[in-house]
Amino acid sequence: MSKQKWNGKSRGGAAGNWFFVFTLKHFGVGAAYVLLLLVVPYFLLFAPRAVAAIWRFNHHILGLGRLRAALQIAPHFYTFGQTIIDKIALRHGLDSSFTFDYGNYDEFLRVLDSGEGAIIIGAHVGSWEVGAPYFRHYGKRMNIVMLDAEYRQIKNVIERDADERNFNVIALGSDGLDNILRIKAVLDRREYLCFQGDRFMDEAAAVEVQFLGRPALVPRGLFQIAAKMRVPVVFYFALRGPGRHYRFLFHVAKTPDRSAPADEQLRQQYIELLETVVRQNPRQWFNFYDFWTRY
Repeated sequence: MSKQKWNGKSRGGAAGNWFFVFTLKHFGVGAAYVLLLLVVPYFLLFAPRAVAAIWRFNHHILGLGRLRAALQIAPHFYTFGQTIIDKIALRHGLDSSFTFDYGNYDEFLRVLDSGEGAIIIGAHVGSWEVGAPYFRHYGKRMNIVMLDAEYRQIKNVIERDADERNFNVIALGSDGLDNILRIKAVLDRREYLCFQGDRFMDEAAAVEVQFLGRPALVPRGLFQIAAKMRVPVVFYFALRGPGRHYRFLFHVAKTPDRSAPADEQLRQQYIELLETVVRQNPRQWFNFYDFWTRY
């Protein structure tokens, strides 16, 4: 039995968002980063499972010594907080505080301009939502898929900012058939579905893979859907750099051949790219639970 478990909810929520929105509007991004220094100790004291998960990631996965792995925990939380501040700032029109560049953007636009729907798969590394304002008119056709438990936690914030955000939200429940019908309806309208490929709720719906040299579980159904819907699949990450800079990375998946099941090929392409991204940006790995089944 795997010790890996995520309950569909993330720490933070409406109250924390409101606090930083107030600070950003009245004092700016820099002030919000300073206040973040007061928030990080809270997580160190009152989020023991997340602290332990980061330590194990640093020690067992990245191979850092015990002390060095421990010293990386606070900076890891701080980077996470910065990405949250950044996406709130961008949502409220403070984009002049940031710079951006793109990887494989022309290839991505060719997919969006093809007249088909598309499935876009990201992960809890970096901050995918930071890129949403820069999809321009494409954003109105983007549907962010969230698990219902996570959506309900931040529902008020999302609905309050509905006129400002440049994408739609689809909250999936426990009814698998209903979820598939809703997904198919979006693709039939030739819109875009955006998933996170590194989380699941039910271990029975997950598959074990080798990720960064250790066994881990990822969703099975997502890649089965991507293979069966016969629309382009794009892997997308928004990665934070120094000086409030973000790089948006797009990778159009290769069309599966007959050498193996299509969903396995898509999943392997995703895992290989995600491994590269996480190795290059370890502090931006934001799965704060026991992602790996065995250390």
